[in-house]
Amino acid sequence: MKIAIITGASSGLGEEYVKCVANGCADIDEIWAIARRADRLEELKNHTAFPVRTISLDLSDPASYEAYAALLREEQPEVGLLINASGFGKFRAVMDTPLEVNLNMVDLNCKAVMALCQLTVPYMPSGSQIINIASVAAFQPIPYINVYGATKALVLHYSRALNRELKKQGVHVMAVCPFWTKTEFFDRAVASDEKPVVKKYIAMYKPEEIVAQAWKDAKKGKDMSKCGFKARLQALGVKILPHSMVMDTWLRQQELE
Repeated sequence: MKIAIITGASSGLGEEYVKCVANGCADIDEIWAIARRADRLEELKNHTAFPVRTISLDLSDPASYEAYAALLREEQPEVGLLINASGFGKFRAVMDTPLEVNLNMVDLNCKAVMALCQLTVPYMPSGSQIINIASVAAFQPIPYINVYGATKALVLHYSRALNRELKKQGVHVMAVCPFWTKTEFFDRAVASDEKPVVKKYIAMYKPEEIVAQAWKDAKKGKDMSKCGFKARLQALGVKILPHSMVMDTWLRQQELE
């Protein structure tokens, strides 16, 4: 039996990937849906006819890695697909954000991705796929979305390099770099009691658009997926322009200077 393991499965892109796999986008027999909120996982399972095994883990806690590793050792699954979609961000100055929140962001966005990849690869045969959710924020330094962008830069570079390292094993790795996407991400990213940092959104995509494009790119063997003209244009622009100019433009656009 071939399984897909999807983290952050209770909402957003993770939930959309569950729907995608359940609708037959991959040759998978069962989904292992991982998230912190057990009630949301059960709700997802009850609304999905496809076989879904729910696993409640807080991946920001390093203790969860051993629980996950123990489950793999016990079940000895054949993992055809691993999707790391768990993560969160804060739109706030670093010094105005509690240290534990910033460190927790690094734990979930970076350490959990690395842990899940390294623990899962031994169970992945040739032809398997890893998809890690990064962001267009990975392409440049972004004041006031500082830590989030930095964590996604790690995910992007880690994924692309890991793709080369695992090539001889036949395991393909791709980083997905969404632009602004309409999910519950914003509920945690934006402090409701403060003046919002981000005031202008150039574009806002739907989760199903991001996942559909990512799946097409994965089938083509790409190591990075970007959805939409504006996302591609921004990625190109910040590659060409000096990052000091990019940051100045961002600060003026969002009225932060």
